[in-house]
Amino acid sequence: MNGKQLKNSILQWAIQGKLVPPVCRQAGKTLMTNPEPRDKGKECWFTYVIECEDGSFYKGLTDNLLRRYQQHCNGTGADYTKTHKPKQLYYWEMHYSKEAALQREKYLKSGAGREWFKKEVVDKPENFEPASVLLKRIRKEKERLIKEKKIKCDKNASIIYRGDDNSYYEKILATGEVKCIDDEVPFEIPQGWEWCRLGEISTYAQIKRKINASNADTQLWGLDLEDIEKGGRLLNIKTVGERKAIGDKTVFNRGDILYSKLRPYLLKILVAPEGGICTPEIIPFTCYGNICKDYIVSFLKSPYVDDYINSATFGVKMPRVSTETMTSLLVPLPPLSEQFRIDIKAKELMPYIDEYGKAQDKLNKLNEELSYIIRKSILQEAIQGKLVPQIAEEGTAQELLEQIKAEKLKLVKEGKLKKSALNDSVIFRGDDNKYYEQVADCPICIDEFLPFQIPETWVWCKIKDLLDIQTGASFKKEQANANKKGIRILRGGNILPNKYIFKDDDVFVAKEFVNENTLLKRNYIITPAVTSLENIGKMTVVEKDYNDVSAGGFVFIIRPYLQEFTHSLLIAFFLQSPFLIEMMRGITKKSGAAFYNLGKERLKELYIPLPPFKEQQRIVAQIEKLFEQLH
Repeated sequence: MNGKQLKNSILQWAIQGKLVPPVCRQAGKTLMTNPEPRDKGKECWFTYVIECEDGSFYKGLTDNLLRRYQQHCNGTGADYTKTHKPKQLYYWEMHYSKEAALQREKYLKSGAGREWFKKEVVDKPENFEPASVLLKRIRKEKERLIKEKKIKCDKNASIIYRGDDNSYYEKILATGEVKCIDDEVPFEIPQGWEWCRLGEISTYAQIKRKINASNADTQLWGLDLEDIEKGGRLLNIKTVGERKAIGDKTVFNRGDILYSKLRPYLLKILVAPEGGICTPEIIPFTCYGNICKDYIVSFLKSPYVDDYINSATFGVKMPRVSTETMTSLLVPLPPLSEQFRIDIKAKELMPYIDEYGKAQDKLNKLNEELSYIIRKSILQEAIQGKLVPQIAEEGTAQELLEQIKAEKLKLVKEGKLKKSALNDSVIFRGDDNKYYEQVADCPICIDEFLPFQIPETWVWCKIKDLLDIQTGASFKKEQANANKKGIRILRGGNILPNKYIFKDDDVFVAKEFVNENTLLKRNYIITPAVTSLENIGKMTVVEKDYNDVSAGGFVFIIRPYLQEFTHSLLIAFFLQSPFLIEMMRGITKKSGAAFYNLGKERLKELYIPLPPFKEQQRIVAQIEKLFEQLH
């Protein structure tokens, strides 16, 4: 799991009530059963507070809250509660480890902890009300604002509740219409939480404050989308004057949630650190009922919302999300205290996640580099005949070479190959144990081009002896077909090591503009002919015949004379070995600022070792096995 995936998991756990364990202000209530963790099967410990009849508080911890409280009531719990009779279980927190519970107990017994307890628990019982009570207060607040004509009445205002059949229902307040919304509810939420619409709990698109930039204070913050990084980090703050802003803008206040409705998948969402004006593509809004704004931001960045919103956007080039989609968005609303605890926990975790992400990226890069090195080592061992043992009964490469010559002769007779292809190079080992190539009537030593020894059953030959090389289809720009019909053209970007892919931006050309000889067939090898230096040697074997796919003009189509898939795979693997990549880079010619031209005639003259066919099968099988282990 990388940093982004872990961050998304944290956000998803947050809105599902799984990020922080529950707490409860138990005052005035009777504990009937032992509270259970939201993730079933998890170990749970409790830090608890008992109010005594003299008004004092006792703090402790336990793994069984109900039993421990009964012990205190029976006089067997602790020395303190023997002399200070318990009045009620006032407050408890669940923890997922004894260590966390111990740490929290220590804090609650400290001066700072006692002060926090009074301020946030004793004096603020509303913080521990279920979300249903919070929603009631929000409805009353909105009713007041409507009467004061500060907001308009929402005709779609509704109440979401759970029926006796355990299904979710939504009642439209204006009409009384009730409908089941089980198909909308994406996941279960904890007890005390409620489902509601974003339009019910926020001012999204309800309050619009417009201003023309020419009438705005030049020292005012002028926010544009480019100032917000993907994910919501604020990059810079420029004034209206610095920005030279023009046109209609939207006014926002400090503390407003700023949501980009343009390209919402970029998740440009944040809480405004100060007031200003912004592009109309950013929607400022706030929440009713003192709802934690950072919780809402985390909710809007969660995978659930991200997927939902982006599936509902409109516009191809500049996708936007509609107001209706946003206001009808289902929000899992926790009690107030849990909203803030979720926010605190998320902020506590994010720096660690960022560090983890950086470390994971570094590790992934090292793994990629190591995998690359190992793959090259495997291919180098293979081309030197060191990957599998030689077996005398499997014959010799010279016998295979004679078979390839016969295939070439057949192709010449069929008119599919030029007669010049029969002029094979003659490479032999002299009495001095050196390799020679017969050129005209003069043998020339080629040891300097052959840096390693090969097994006795192998032979050295030239690439032209084994392969035919052809350039892909050339066409004019205006011949490209915009409606994606005709012959698909594979370019260098479609070719990966040992794999080819189809892409959304692939070019299509009408069939009459493409030579049939460039259509890709099974056993063919394709590689970029003009590419960057580091991409020299990207090879892949075509797995099936295509009647509608061709290679482009900057791609080589390499056709082995021996039409055996295993043989094609072996040649492709050998061509990706460090030995031959170095040779290929040595024969390239620079073409433009960053590209290199391989040149098919120069490529044909490179030397390549050839094993017997049965050994080729074993080599390929071993390479694939070892490569699979690297995934």
